[in-house]
Amino acid sequence: MSDARFEDGGEGPLWLGAEGEEDLKILAALAQDAVFPITDMTFSRKRREFGLLLNRFRWEDRILAERNGRGYERVRSMLLVRDVLAVRSQGIDRAERDTVLSLLAISFAPGADGTGTLTLTLAGDGAIALEVETLDLTLRDVTRPYLAPSGKAPDHGI
Repeated sequence: MSDARFEDGGEGPLWLGAEGEEDLKILAALAQDAVFPITDMTFSRKRREFGLLLNRFRWEDRILAERNGRGYERVRSMLLVRDVLAVRSQGIDRAERDTVLSLLAISFAPGADGTGTLTLTLAGDGAIALEVETLDLTLRDVTRPYLAPSGKAPDHGI
């Protein structure tokens, strides 16, 4: 068995932006079920940026993988949120450096004059709340896809 290649997938690497709630729905759906070590998140107060290096399930390739009888794929992706004023979290112990977190959803609650709170909901009742001046995110694949170690697509029992 060998690693998957971009050429084997239905599409090339993703590079998406979200500046509105409709854009965010698409970006959030593609980031759903991404996993990341707690050490792969960072906040730069000076640059007002929050970043996550994710192991993203390639939802956009799922049907093609099933149709062609090949394994599901994951890819390393960078989720970058700009114009971040503050970061809060719950249910996360940053001292537990071996912890792997699972991203379930991304939502936005608008505030006054374009501000708002972007919430990253994690499995196990964890959450990261980002107070933002404006909604400005990008999701960019930064490696080649690889076969998902579990060999399975995420399943929420729906």
